[in-house]
Amino acid sequence: MSPAATAGPARIQVVDSHTEGEPTRVVIAGGPDLGRGSAAERLARFREQHDRFRSAVCHEPRGFDALVGALLLPPEDPAAVAQVLYFNNVGMLGMCVHGTIGVAETLRHLGRAGPGTHRLETPVGEVRFSYQADGSVAVENVESYRQAHAVELRLAQGTVRGDVAWGGNWFFLVSDHGQALSLDRLEALTAYCWGIRQALGEQGITGANGQEIDHVELFGPPTRPDADSRNFVLCPGGEYDRSPCGTGTSAKMACLAAAGRLTEGQVWRQESIIGSRFTGTVRPSARGVIPTVAGRAWITAESTLLLGPDDPYRDGIRR
Repeated sequence: MSPAATAGPARIQVVDSHTEGEPTRVVIAGGPDLGRGSAAERLARFREQHDRFRSAVCHEPRGFDALVGALLLPPEDPAAVAQVLYFNNVGMLGMCVHGTIGVAETLRHLGRAGPGTHRLETPVGEVRFSYQADGSVAVENVESYRQAHAVELRLAQGTVRGDVAWGGNWFFLVSDHGQALSLDRLEALTAYCWGIRQALGEQGITGANGQEIDHVELFGPPTRPDADSRNFVLCPGGEYDRSPCGTGTSAKMACLAAAGRLTEGQVWRQESIIGSRFTGTVRPSARGVIPTVAGRAWITAESTLLLGPDDPYRDGIRR
């Protein structure tokens, strides 16, 4: 019998959750050895050396396209509760607010974090989260700002205008799009936003320093009375965000603040395409705002992923 046939499967311990509908899978054991260093340094090693691990966790047959993974690591600063790297079906993410809420709920579930405010190291900088009395988690995100206003973009359907903004990821945000934001139009909305993303690349519209704009966010009137706006967010891998998107809500609030429509401490209530909700506030910063976004997460599973040595799809169905 060959060594591959006798070796046991690799084991990855995970805790699954959803944040206002959007799934997060937190890897708590069995991840790759990334050595010591900052989250940005470890992310670079992860991307260069361990992409098959990302694929095994997020892709079918163990995952699915909407799943966001989060690898928990020891922090560089012992005063931080953890370091975390986020990834999805196509690659690494700099920051993920819904994922941070999921990480916070996972840490609470595991007994690793209690009441109070906690520091978390991410590749785009340190963020803070705190547990709220209503069971939600409030995340103080990285500095967010509007890079460009009313940028013209040529589409097959005509010209649209949108804002380019940073909320931990790069977004193109559009309000005047003519699309009905309803759950029964997911395919049409996905196709429309994918067209925007392709056009951004073709027309050379980028974030700061030429960084790719890989999130597209449409806005419209809310359907619930306790919200100010409804959105549809297309993520980098072509899946829509079930939650209101925390980095997208941060980018939206940065645009509102830049336009003088959101003041310090004023609450913005963002509804998602499925009807869930985040609340947010901002305080001024050097380039824009420091946003705080709050929402709830629920633990959905504790499990061990098995990567069999003779499994032809050990590394996921890669594409």
